[in-house]
Amino acid sequence: MTDGDFFRRSAPRRFVFLLTPGYSAMTFAMAMETMRVANRMAGRELFPHVVCAEGGVPVRDSLGAEFPIDHGLAEVGRDDTILLCSGNNVRKACTPAVLQWVRRSARQGCALAGLSTGAWIMAEAGLIDGLPVTLHWEHRSSFAEKFPEVILNEYTYVVENRKYSTAGGTSVIDLMLHLIAEAESPELANLVADQLLYTNIRVLQHSARVQVAERIGMRHPKLSEILALMETNLEEPIRPGDLAKTVNISTRQLERLFRRYLSSTPKK
Repeated sequence: MTDGDFFRRSAPRRFVFLLTPGYSAMTFAMAMETMRVANRMAGRELFPHVVCAEGGVPVRDSLGAEFPIDHGLAEVGRDDTILLCSGNNVRKACTPAVLQWVRRSARQGCALAGLSTGAWIMAEAGLIDGLPVTLHWEHRSSFAEKFPEVILNEYTYVVENRKYSTAGGTSVIDLMLHLIAEAESPELANLVADQLLYTNIRVLQHSARVQVAERIGMRHPKLSEILALMETNLEEPIRPGDLAKTVNISTRQLERLFRRYLSSTPKK
């Protein structure tokens, strides 16, 4: 009996990777490797994949390397999952051809996943208005300004209405494990995590919140202290004035810090 005999015999779920110029090499590699391990542990190709790019021409990743391309922006099946791989120059990735292809794929019923900054492409295509998403923290401020109708949150990955998004880094592993559990079984997802030595699976978005206080800490210790204090007093929120006094700054300074680093107000 093989490992694959312990899992249900579901139909293969194909992943279609769209690579855009300057896409995150780490994000793409982790997504591909998680999928490869899942296929090996299942004993069959549960998750076939294709890699595409606009024009069918290889594009350079964030390390300057190129990955072989299977085809251009070809037709996809309604059961496919489209994974949008982009990087810091995601705005340039939103070409008319890419946006048209993404919209057409969504109309056909495909699930869409924005990796790292890929949610920007979905937003530019008008596919996530009113839906919660996440993306890499470096682009949060500009994203919130350009797409006010999209609900931007601070989780490492988000699942909503067959629209998936990640905040970059290792969060793509969390999303891939979620997709594996969703399509096949939690048992397989756990086996894959063990193979990757990724034992602390962050289950769904509500237990996978980005630790903003830790991320801000290196750049502004006082703001980090305030955020940590707020998180430990969610039941009885502390007034902004009292928070400011705690770290010996004025309320006006507190508000400026929130606008600068979080594009928000203490009350929000």
